[in-house]
Amino acid sequence: MNKPLPKLTLKDFASDQEVRWCPGCGDYAILKTIQKLMPELDRPRENQVFVSGIGCSSRFPYYMNTYGFHTIHGRAPAIATGVKLSNPELDVWVITGAGNGFSIGGNHMLHALRRNVDMQVLLFNNEIYGLTKGQYSPTSQQGTRSPSTPQGSIDLPLSPCAVALGAGGTFIARSIDTEAKHLSAVVAKGHAHTGTAFIEILQNCPIYNDGVFEQVKDKKIAPDFRVEVEHGKPIVFGKEQEKGIVLNRETLQLEVVSVAGNEDSLLVHDETNKVQAQLLAALSGPDFPVAVGVLYREDKASFIADVHSQVSAARGQSGSLHELLHSGHTWTVD
Repeated sequence: MNKPLPKLTLKDFASDQEVRWCPGCGDYAILKTIQKLMPELDRPRENQVFVSGIGCSSRFPYYMNTYGFHTIHGRAPAIATGVKLSNPELDVWVITGAGNGFSIGGNHMLHALRRNVDMQVLLFNNEIYGLTKGQYSPTSQQGTRSPSTPQGSIDLPLSPCAVALGAGGTFIARSIDTEAKHLSAVVAKGHAHTGTAFIEILQNCPIYNDGVFEQVKDKKIAPDFRVEVEHGKPIVFGKEQEKGIVLNRETLQLEVVSVAGNEDSLLVHDETNKVQAQLLAALSGPDFPVAVGVLYREDKASFIADVHSQVSAARGQSGSLHELLHSGHTWTVD
């Protein structure tokens, strides 16, 4: 008689490696949340694979007592795709920073998203390059002063969630490094999704970009600067939930209104509405709150399943190797 598998705990997923990030780095909080979540997913530890590229966040696989790859700059989605194709039974996680994922690795990220590869992408966004000592990144705000932009960045920053939506992503979400309960719930939903689950995590870098997300993290003021969206519920925020979001039907733009007197016109969050998700992904301060939660979800065939179905069909149609080599276009060389 087979004995039931022992119940795993957080400690089972923590490796024996010394965690080496700067004191106060948001990576610590994310690591602890993921280690705590792993047992709740009720999947064998040997089925978990963490793949990273280059950057502060990319040390993550060392600290997970699972399989993992610390790969090269920007190529984590490509390596992860190969891992999942080789063994579809594995849970594949991509750990990346905004620069690693959307600068040098932008091409690989876009193709993983459009293909809908079965994997979870956790993108740590601290709006700066931390490992290489504080240069501005693709998500840095205009005016960011750094060693590479001493006069202030003049680039318009990209929105990771907006880019993921544009690339055809089927699960797009956003959370915060220190909001363990919220982050855990969002990641669990992403894990249950078939296809690429893209989750942007707003993360503090205390050394090179400290406090960049203070408005959405500080308990005293965060209620006025972030809105937690939930499927099927009106989009409201504020200390007393007194503010709401409505859609102006003439301008097709979102607006902030008082909930009182506007109850019937409040925008109700619909995870399956891509246009609404694009509007929510674009919200930013100071005029609008930052939207966190699952912004968009679409049920769509997985690239991995389609590839293996195609391979199985091809195997069923093929004859001998001799017939294959002598079929189609062949040449005789004298």
